[in-house]
Amino acid sequence: MAWLPYGVIALLAAVLWWLDRYQAASVPVWLPYEFDATYFVATALAVWWYLRGLALTPRGERPALWQIFFYFAGVATIYAVLQTRFEYMAEHMFFLNRLQHVVLHHVGPFLIALAWPGATMARAMPGWLMRLVTSRPVLAVRDVVQQPFIAAVLFVGLIALWLTPAVHFVAMIDTGLYRVMNWTMVVDGLLFWFLILDPRPSPPAHVSHAGRIVTAVLVMFPQIAIGAVITLAHGDIYTFYDWCGRLYPSIGAIDDQVYGGLIVWIPAAMMSVVGMLLALNMMRLSEEEKERREHAGKGSEDDGLVVSAGWTGR
Repeated sequence: MAWLPYGVIALLAAVLWWLDRYQAASVPVWLPYEFDATYFVATALAVWWYLRGLALTPRGERPALWQIFFYFAGVATIYAVLQTRFEYMAEHMFFLNRLQHVVLHHVGPFLIALAWPGATMARAMPGWLMRLVTSRPVLAVRDVVQQPFIAAVLFVGLIALWLTPAVHFVAMIDTGLYRVMNWTMVVDGLLFWFLILDPRPSPPAHVSHAGRIVTAVLVMFPQIAIGAVITLAHGDIYTFYDWCGRLYPSIGAIDDQVYGGLIVWIPAAMMSVVGMLLALNMMRLSEEEKERREHAGKGSEDDGLVVSAGWTGR
């Protein structure tokens, strides 16, 4: 019966497709405005594999409740901005489109990475898929794109690419390119935040804590600059939203653009600050763990040191 959950996912996908195709006007706001099988299947598998992985994990090795909460919150926020009525809103207001991309590229992947779900999901994923994602070519590509400088360039470069007015206009009217835009935001966000929020020391992590901190700082200032350019622009540079019709006519083109620029400028950049602070804390915890191990090793030679260490809380 291992196929049953996948059959249920396929059936739900078929139902949502039918509703979107034939009953679009009557579906509630929390159902897909425009059903996309790739978004739905990816979300359903992420939920199923994590739940099954939790069930298969020995009690003493299960992630903390806050990690479970953050994981599902991250998956839910990504799904909410892609497969609910919010997507329609994001296609008709620039500032809502920017809010959508902050969730896709920053908030959702950040929460998922903070939950560090890899070990849990690995227990539930099909064997052939685990062999694929842990194969040497895949790991080699991952190691390249997660090099600090390359990761920073990709992270900021994708934001700049999709905000280039001519590229943004085409992406918003081309369904295929629109899907590529959103998927690149999610995938790059996951790769970047898994790098920054890796709780392990190096090794086994292939980038040191200091490298992660520097990377988080590197992406902050270009995002501020991009947001400032959009916010302070004198004219309407994102004409798509006038062309398709704004959802809120009371918000003019310049105001819409200013609000969108501020979202790029402030919340997105602040996420880098939060990531940097968490990376600093992980470095502190790693150093403390290293000291504890060193004290424990010396304790085997000097029992008096072990007693002393107990009084210090180490």
